[in-house]
Amino acid sequence: MPVIEGVITVPTRGGAEAFVDAADIAAVAVETLVDPDAHAGAQYAPTGPQSLTVSEVADIIADVTGGPVTHNDIDPDAWIGGAIAAGFVPADYAVMLRWLTGTIISGNGSRPNDDIEKVTGRLKDRKVTHWRDYLDPVAVFNAIGWPAQ
Repeated sequence: MPVIEGVITVPTRGGAEAFVDAADIAAVAVETLVDPDAHAGAQYAPTGPQSLTVSEVADIIADVTGGPVTHNDIDPDAWIGGAIAAGFVPADYAVMLRWLTGTIISGNGSRPNDDIEKVTGRLKDRKVTHWRDYLDPVAVFNAIGWPAQ
């Protein structure tokens, strides 16, 4: 979700999401590829540590950056139509955009789980104390351990 001129414009209808760091998703994928037998038949849906609305995310970004950030909860059809009209995405990608925003709107992605810890061992007996820690690599490494050199 880009912040453009201090605004995150995305349709959510106030829904929440357990936002997850792409590096955590990649770490789960690596573990399943490195040891496929240990994960045979398993289904993972890695999530972030807490459920947040985009307005709450905007507040966190504002706290971290020191500048104002707000959420513009736009109509989904207007947002998707605008993205297509502006050439940001092809028309056939509208289905994917509708699915992605629908997940937030419905709350289907708002339930945190322990898949990342279960698969990678990260955060075991430790905890990232606040969502903003995901925005601060030093805080994350202090919480989960520094990578081996």
